[in-house]
This record gives sequence, structure tokens and C-alpha cells, in this order.
Amino acid sequence: MKKLSFLLFGLILLLAACGGGNSNSSSNEPTESTNGSNGEEATEETKTYKVGTTQIVEHPSLDAATQGFKDAIKDSGLTVEFVDNNAQNDQSMNVTIAQDLVSQNVDLIFANSTPSAQAAKNATGDIPIIFTSVTDPVSAELVSSMEAPGANVTGTVDLHPDTIEKTVNFIVDELGITKVGTVYNTGEQNSVVQVDQVREQLEAKGGQLEEAAVTTSAEVKQATESLLGKVDAIYIITDNTVVSALPTVVDVANTNQLPLIVGELDSVAGGGLAAFGFSYYDIGYEAGEMAVKILKGEATPSDIPAAYPANLKLVVNKNTADTIGVEIKDSWNAEVVE
Repeated sequence: MKKLSFLLFGLILLLAACGGGNSNSSSNEPTESTNGSNGEEATEETKTYKVGTTQIVEHPSLDAATQGFKDAIKDSGLTVEFVDNNAQNDQSMNVTIAQDLVSQNVDLIFANSTPSAQAAKNATGDIPIIFTSVTDPVSAELVSSMEAPGANVTGTVDLHPDTIEKTVNFIVDELGITKVGTVYNTGEQNSVVQVDQVREQLEAKGGQLEEAAVTTSAEVKQATESLLGKVDAIYIITDNTVVSALPTVVDVANTNQLPLIVGELDSVAGGGLAAFGFSYYDIGYEAGEMAVKILKGEATPSDIPAAYPANLKLVVNKNTADTIGVEIKDSWNAEVVE
């Protein structure tokens, strides 16, 4: 009996030792990591990147650019968690968004518009920033030059070097108009740069520019109406505040039989008569391709030149032309939309 008890006691100790050994063994084996399987460092295929997006306001052009950016990243095969933000044209909110993205330590910031990019740059010198829908990144002090951006910022601009000259030539030479009005937000650096160029180009051709300034989209209709009787056409550049309220400008222009020339193609689809433009989706997509290179570690922002849009073309809205009695001439070589 004593021998049997001794054997049973020994068996219990042996089983306990085996159980304890399994427990200690599992703690030393590789465990699944949030960065990768089997405790290995995450690869491009397994890592989830966090990308913060900041956009100054909602309107079709900026929305298209954001979609292009996201599609480029999706097409790359990278796994990305987007932290999306829209400042609703509120500059204080714009600054807060940038600071919040920095506090979240995102892997990259996508800044859609000049104010968004400026706020992001002011918030961090470490996190890579890719911008789009910026008119003059050098004047906005986002990059040192287009060819060599420097620091942590690069991206795609939304003004082809020939856009304003071609547009002014079209207004004066093809429409026969020299008195032109514009509405813009003097607080947007990109708008100030464009309006200065428009004025210079018009004066060089014997024309004059009548300006109406706004600070919010709610002021756009009244500012447009203030141009009536003073101008024979209205030219709206790529001003975020005004474009976000474009339907009110279209209404005033059409009601008063004034040609409304716009700065980008989405505004032609929105009722503008004509524009020399390009696809905002395309410049957003190109910005996304820049972001992919940076996330993969293939380049830094300072390695990637800032880029101008390609494929500049004249697009004319037939419905608007019919409404205000403008003949679309074959010599314009324009793409016609309805």
C-alpha cells in the first residue's frame, strides 16, 4: 500500500512538471505581433500605415483630388488607415486639425489646399506632408523650389503655368471682352497670387480687372452682384471660398447674360461657361503616388520635385453657352460638355 501511494505521488509530480513545462515553453515561443506574424518586423504587405488627411472645405474639385489620392494608395496595395478631416473653411479648425494629426503621430499627412498645407507644415517638421490643390507652393513658403522642395513637404500644384495667360487671351481675343470682374478671398494666398497674374495679363492686353473681396462663402452672392454694370464677364480663379459657393455665381452670371470663365473643369460642369483646366482627380492621384514612395521608404519629400498638372485643355459648357447666347466656334478646339 505504501509502495502504491509512493508511485501515485511520483506520477502526480511528473504530470505537474509536464504541465508547468508547457506553460514556460509557450512564453518563450514567438507570439503574433500587431506589426507582423510570428513576431517578425512588419513588411509593406502586413503593416498598416496611418495617413491623416486635411481638407480646407468641401467642393467638387478638392473632393476629386482627395479621391484620386486615396485611389493611388489603394492601387499600390498598401494597407492604410485614413484619418479624414475637413475644416469647413474655418482657419482655426484648420490649425487644430493639423496639430491633432501630429499628436496622433500619423505616418504621413495629406494636405488638400494651400491653407491646409501651411497649417500642417507649421505643425510639424518631422512628419512627411504631401499637398495638392496648391497654386504657388514657393510663395506659400511650403517648398524652397519646385525642383528641390527641401524639408518634409512636397506635392502637386493646381495651376498650370500657362493657365491664366491662355484664359485671359481667350476672354479678350475670342470673346472680345476687356472689362472683367473677379470674386476672391484675400485671405487665401493662392487666390492673391492668381488675381495678381490675371490683372497683369489683362492690363498687358489693354483690359482691366474689377475685384470683389470676400472672407466667407456667405458673402459670395452679394460680392458677385456688386460687379454688375461694371464688367462684361466674370473670371473665377481656383479660390476655395468662392468655388464652394459657385452655384450663386452661376445664377448671377446667367441671369445677367455674363460669360462666367472659371479656373478648373469641375466648375465648368457646375455651370461655368469655359475653363482651361485639368483633372483634380489626376493631381490627387499623382500626390498619392508620391505618398506611396515615401511610405515604402523609397524616397523622402525632399527627394520628390513638386509637380505641375499636365494635359491642359479648353472645355466649354454647351448648356451655359446656349443660355447666355455665346457661339462655340470650331476654331477654339474645345471639348464641349453639357
